[in-house]
Amino acid sequence: MSNRRFLGVTVLPEYIQNERIDGVLENLARMGVTAVATSPYVMAPADEKTGGREPPLDAGAGKVRLLDRPLWGKRELFVRTAPSFTPEERLYEGLVYRPAAATELTRKQGPLIRDFLRAAQSRHLKVYLQVQAAIPPGYRVQFGGPREDDRPRLPDGRRTPRVLANNGSLASPHVRDYGAALIRDLLRAYPDIDGLRFDWPEYPPYLLDDVFLDFGEPARAAARRLGFDFERMRQAAATLYKTLHGGLHDRHLTPLTDADGGRFVLTRRLADNPGLTEWLRFKATLVDELLAGYRRVMNESGGKGKEMMPNAFPPPFTLASGFDFARVARHSSAISVKLYAMHWAMMLRFYGDALMKANPRLSERVLVRALVRLFDIADDEGLPRLADYHYPEPEEAHPVGAGAQARKIAQAQSEAGTIPILTLAHGYGPAADFRRRLHSAWHAGGRHGIWINRYGYLSDEKMKIVGEVCR
Repeated sequence: MSNRRFLGVTVLPEYIQNERIDGVLENLARMGVTAVATSPYVMAPADEKTGGREPPLDAGAGKVRLLDRPLWGKRELFVRTAPSFTPEERLYEGLVYRPAAATELTRKQGPLIRDFLRAAQSRHLKVYLQVQAAIPPGYRVQFGGPREDDRPRLPDGRRTPRVLANNGSLASPHVRDYGAALIRDLLRAYPDIDGLRFDWPEYPPYLLDDVFLDFGEPARAAARRLGFDFERMRQAAATLYKTLHGGLHDRHLTPLTDADGGRFVLTRRLADNPGLTEWLRFKATLVDELLAGYRRVMNESGGKGKEMMPNAFPPPFTLASGFDFARVARHSSAISVKLYAMHWAMMLRFYGDALMKANPRLSERVLVRALVRLFDIADDEGLPRLADYHYPEPEEAHPVGAGAQARKIAQAQSEAGTIPILTLAHGYGPAADFRRRLHSAWHAGGRHGIWINRYGYLSDEKMKIVGEVCR
């Protein structure tokens, strides 16, 4: 990457369709943007039976969310998608997963994406395509998912009862093979892009159950191949799961409210439980293998000079998700670390509700303080009640500290070494709060810069804020 301060915005295709190429590019220019990412699909309005909600529901918690920039005149709607290109069928021969077929929508609207990428490059912007790392067919987060055999499993073999990130098992050869074929297809269809961004190349820990993945058959086979003791890991995870679901007491949580955030106690307990530490290393190995394989396919498919830029949760969530910055940095041009504060509030509520339901004698105040410390999302003790944490409404500030955001980026950069960590800020929320969070993200990003996700939440007022804060 160049020494110029990086400022990227994710512009999903529906806005290119609604505001047209020149309209979007003029807005990006006013903000001083240096890079843009989009995805290889096109969209059309649908109804509730045939489409998915935009914005996404996020397991029901995100239903309060509305778009700042309307689509087809609406701030929330149901939509359907089609690929923006015609997939090369031969690349997928013999695979379990197949690409979504080109439709009339592809033929009518698909060329707009290629035209947008070329027009952006003509204005000296770097251009990227973003795809899902483990949700075939990979074009868009709401549209796709794994087969039953490839779904990640809990230690007792169950699927997670509630799903937000519809990822397949990162150990599944079928998921990996499809990802590799998609990379080859995209580099064929869009040979001039500067790079690829992979979203959710980890086990996204949105819900408490998500932490306890993955113990399905693909993971068992991968553990055997890689030399991990699958049964020891499974038993250790099952024991911890049982403790958290009925055996948790205030005395377990109180150390997490100490000044050191309970780091000594947690480290001590991990040291005493080799099955848990092996399980964390196993997840990190699966993530590393997935992205190393994707980098190799890029190199072999004419993309050796193109950037690979995975998106990641921030520390400490990455301990549970399996994203090891030091290992992934070896294959990456840069890593984008998400400062999605509205999700942190949602996650604290998800975890807190689950733990209180399973352990009704817990002190709510102790539990909330422990989760605030464990997630490291506040610069003070945080808010006192679970009810204070939820998915923020459009005009509600996000309960996150500037220092906490900066710490997460600094920790990721320390682990990644010389590979740039780009702060990935989110446009959702009221303008004044967006300015506060953007200022934190821009300065936390140091000399490397930031991405802003996503254009649909950038009102004209927020675009002005971007120009003011990031210049």
